[in-house]
Amino acid sequence: MLEKPLNARQANILKMIEQNGSATIDELESSFDVTPQTLRRDLNLLADANLIQRFHGGASSTTSTQNLPYQDRQIRYLKEKEAIAREIALHIPDHSSLFINIGTTTETIAKALMNHNGLQVVTNNLHVASLMSQKEDFRVIVTSGEVRARDGGIVGEATMDFVKQFRLDFGIIGISAIDEDGTLLDYDYREVKVAQAIIEHSRHVFLAADHSKFGRRAMVRLGNITQANMFFTDQPPEDNIIRMMEENDVRLQICN
Repeated sequence: MLEKPLNARQANILKMIEQNGSATIDELESSFDVTPQTLRRDLNLLADANLIQRFHGGASSTTSTQNLPYQDRQIRYLKEKEAIAREIALHIPDHSSLFINIGTTTETIAKALMNHNGLQVVTNNLHVASLMSQKEDFRVIVTSGEVRARDGGIVGEATMDFVKQFRLDFGIIGISAIDEDGTLLDYDYREVKVAQAIIEHSRHVFLAADHSKFGRRAMVRLGNITQANMFFTDQPPEDNIIRMMEENDVRLQICN
């Protein structure tokens, strides 16, 4: 609970985070003419009042029931997503088989894979399928299930059952949120069940998430970061997550 009303800057910081879903100290610096130390104090005050959720280097909205609109997510942290995509592409050999799940990050990864040869792809993301099917030497299989109008994702029991028919070299997983204990979180129960099936039926799991996903809140538990073989991100996570990854042989790849 707040001991006194927010000042104008703090109210505007809160509004910016609520509108965008998250904000880093660097982003706030470009909008507010104060020092990083002042911004950190503001964020700590808002977090203590449970108005936002702090993460290393910034903060996110406390909303756990609804993701940002698809069009907004497409352009947010695009440079970071492109760096992650380039690095993942380097770790995917030609003629591999792979799952690609729903998300704007995985769509960016699909674009980075277009110079590969002979990939076989199973996806529940119509945007990924539309892009990758343009390459004649790729074999693209679209899962069965219900198509979500808002983002072209395919979800449901039929989707999960379809995924379970395969055993592929790589599972490329995007995620909406990573809690402070390494829990992977998302917003749609049906989407999560499909992602869990992809993890279970992949020989190697590549988790892809930019730094804004650290400390975000979402209501459905997908799994834990320790289930990945490699984690691709643009900034180091908190020390406890790094330690957890080291203890479970999860390789951290910082992408710039």
